[in-house]
Amino acid sequence: MIRRRHLGLLAAPFLLPRPAAAAEPALDALFARHLVLPADGVARVDYGAWKASAAEMGALAGWIEEAARRRPSAMPRAEAFAYWANLYNALTLQVVLGRYPVASIRDIRSTGVPLDPWQFNGPWRTRLVTVERRRLSLDDIEHEIMRPTFQDPRVHYAVNCASIGCPNLRPRAWRAETLEAELDEAARDFVNHPRGATLRADGGLVVSSIFHWFQEDFGGNDAGVIAHLRQHAAPELAARLDGVRRVAEHTYDWALNDTATIRS
Repeated sequence: MIRRRHLGLLAAPFLLPRPAAAAEPALDALFARHLVLPADGVARVDYGAWKASAAEMGALAGWIEEAARRRPSAMPRAEAFAYWANLYNALTLQVVLGRYPVASIRDIRSTGVPLDPWQFNGPWRTRLVTVERRRLSLDDIEHEIMRPTFQDPRVHYAVNCASIGCPNLRPRAWRAETLEAELDEAARDFVNHPRGATLRADGGLVVSSIFHWFQEDFGGNDAGVIAHLRQHAAPELAARLDGVRRVAEHTYDWALNDTATIRS
């Protein structure tokens, strides 16, 4: 994707909001009512039921409005990481719900950026929220704030793009006090799921396209990607990775992570 200037943590004078701990349970409650984890291990959202409830749509909008009043530039590192990941995920849900039903998030084009060639690839360039006096898009949050600021490949397991191929949307909002353990858990969950890494019958390694698109975050080459996979692999996968030196194939499923796609 096109690189833009690093926005950092957006330092700016602002009124101090109420503590995050007072707000995250509201996001947890929304996830509890609309997020399911079926037997295939791919988390789905009941977008239909969520959109049908004006109260639930209002609750999500209210959470986003409250979050936008916070001051991430004044937060400790772990709290800021959790803040940005939660805001990204909530905004993504709001975007999809606003256009639902859609078959894929990529069917939603960006708006307000008429000269941007990436506007047709999805909604990630639309500026959706103002935080500390800066108007931000989903791409701004992920690629101009989170990735360069935290320099942690687990960013890719924390943000969800509403697709089957994406790491799961977690059933609980991210929090500073449990962040490290839950990021590691999210990494293990994805790496050990076929969406993350699998080996073909001929021994070829097939990995998520995330490891190709953002290879620079995973060591910069196939060896770095494989080392990352080994770091989070369960014993069975780790044993199968022994001796693998290159990635044979990348894959990704852009279908919407909708409960309607669950097969009985």
